[in-house]
Amino acid sequence: MVSWIISRLVVLIFGTLYPAYYSYKAVKSKDIKEYVKWMMYWIIFALFMTLETFTDIFLCWFPFYYELKIAFVAWLLSPYTKGSSLLYRKFVHPTLSSKEKEIDECLIQAKDRSYDALVHFGKRGLNVAASAAVTAAAKGQGALSERLRSFSMQDLSTIRGDSPSASPVPARTTSKSTKTKLSRSATQGTEPSDTGETEQKVAQPKAAAVKRTEDSRTRTSLKKAQ
Repeated sequence: MVSWIISRLVVLIFGTLYPAYYSYKAVKSKDIKEYVKWMMYWIIFALFMTLETFTDIFLCWFPFYYELKIAFVAWLLSPYTKGSSLLYRKFVHPTLSSKEKEIDECLIQAKDRSYDALVHFGKRGLNVAASAAVTAAAKGQGALSERLRSFSMQDLSTIRGDSPSASPVPARTTSKSTKTKLSRSATQGTEPSDTGETEQKVAQPKAAAVKRTEDSRTRTSLKKAQ
């Protein structure tokens, strides 16, 4: 663990920051030799960082692995060994110069394919997003219409439920009141007629009796006169 931390610090400070500062000075002074020196170093360091990602996974168990990494970075930077320029001139430059055309063609094809793939996936992504937006809008509209329908039916049900409960009471009361008024008026209207008829019925026998008595009196008076 300690060796890993030390190796990371060495690579960060002496392998990255120190060459970056001297590259800045080379750009500032516009020295061609310094340009070439630090460009060769950055090419070798890029290859080293690429290999390091795999070796850290598969060779970290190797004894003195991190110490070897520290020594390699020091060998690259040392002005006495000139490891970066040596590796570049012996291995990297001949390999890249012999396969430069193939690498350029592969890069061009990769750019074209990546551009086409990016456009294709971009179109598919836009189509998926548009369809998702349309379906979401349709679902939202359907849910809203169902909600409005449910609210309207509920309102109708409440109105239907309230109208019978509110209307029967006054209707019944009015019917009862009208019935009582009608019954009272009927009784009041029939009582006088009944009394008149009874009086007439009582008066008729009396008149007949009076007539009979008068007739009997007239008969008796006529007999006496004879």
